[in-house]
This record gives sequence, C-alpha cells and structure tokens, in this order.
Amino acid sequence: MAHIHLEDGSFTLLWAVAWSVVALVVIGICLYWLRNVRKADSRLITLAGLLTAAAFAVFQIEIPVLGVHLSLTPLVGIVAGPAIGGVIFLIVNIFSAAIGHEGWTIVGANLVINMVEVIAAFLVYGWLSASLKMKTMYSAGIAAFLALFLGNVAMMAIILVSGIQGKESVELAELSVLAAANVAMAVVEAFVTGYIVAYIQKVRPGMLGAAKAQRHENTKV
Repeated sequence: MAHIHLEDGSFTLLWAVAWSVVALVVIGICLYWLRNVRKADSRLITLAGLLTAAAFAVFQIEIPVLGVHLSLTPLVGIVAGPAIGGVIFLIVNIFSAAIGHEGWTIVGANLVINMVEVIAAFLVYGWLSASLKMKTMYSAGIAAFLALFLGNVAMMAIILVSGIQGKESVELAELSVLAAANVAMAVVEAFVTGYIVAYIQKVRPGMLGAAKAQRHENTKV
C-alpha cells in the first residue's frame, strides 16, 4: 500500500501544515456525517474498534527490503464506509507516529492518501457489486487494487509537490521503484481483500451493512 515513511522535517513546515489542514477538513466531514447523517450506533463503534486494531497491526508488518506492507484501507472502505474509515485511519496514523512508523508532520499527508484508498474502494465496490452485479470476491478484489493504485498515485503526487528537505529535487526514478513495489503489494492485498469480503458476505453479511447504509444515504443527499 502507499504510505509515506518519512521522518519529521522531511516536508517543509508550509507543506506539513497544508496537508494537515486538508486532513482536518476530511475528518471534519467524516465526523459531521457520523453525527448528522449516518449516526454511529454501538454496532458500528464495535466494528470500528475491531478494524482499527486490525489495521494498526498490519501497518507494523513490513517486508524489510522494500519497506511495504498491507493497509486494509480498501477493506475498511468496503466494510465500514468512508466516514468511519476516516476516523479509523486518523487513529492508526497517530498510533503509528507515536511508535516511530512515520513522523508526526507526515500524519496529515498519510491520512489524505488513506482516504483516497478508502473512498475509492467504497465507490468502486458499490458500483461493481450493485450496478454490474459482479461476484463479491471479484468486485472487492478489483476495488481494492484500483483503490491502492490511486493511493499510490496520490502518494507520488504529494511527494513530488511537497519536495523533501535536503534534496534539490525528488527523482521520479526513485519514486517509480517504490511505486512498483506498492503495486506488487496491491495485487496481494487485492486477493486478500477479495477473499475476506467474500467470506464476510457468506457467514456474516450484516457486517457489510454499515457501508451499504452510507451508500443509501448518499443517494438521498
């Protein structure tokens, strides 16, 4: 998955603040949605807790050479929807920064990337499963791959636009190597996501109700 593993000071203060402001706006929208449109009930809160713990755990398991890892952002988008997904990955990024997985000033940028993936997976899965009537495993897998690909593009764009302090320019070739590793991991996560969502649909279809409810609310708003 796409994630910026940089220390504090890698971005200038201006860009660190800019991405933090964007992230705060996104979180504000998520909280407004949960408070006024799709109110969080006990079931949704429990689901969010489970997904937060799972996402934080997989964030810490990296392939040492490439420094990439699974994210569960597509799974969260498909199962819980973007509103609760924003809160989940805000918590995950804060905890990750606390243990040195990323710099505190990178949290905003990483949350923006995560939300690109969450929203994309939510929308693509809904379209493939509802409009095209595609099988759950295939629609979830395709949605996961496309979401992670878009997150990869967002990550590269953020780094290219923001720059890295101490480097005159960010080489596109360097980012391309990281992007290739992320795309390879996206294929793996797409298979994982497809199987998990298909299994949930088979044994506990009610768990997918939170995201379905948000799609229903989207059509009414």
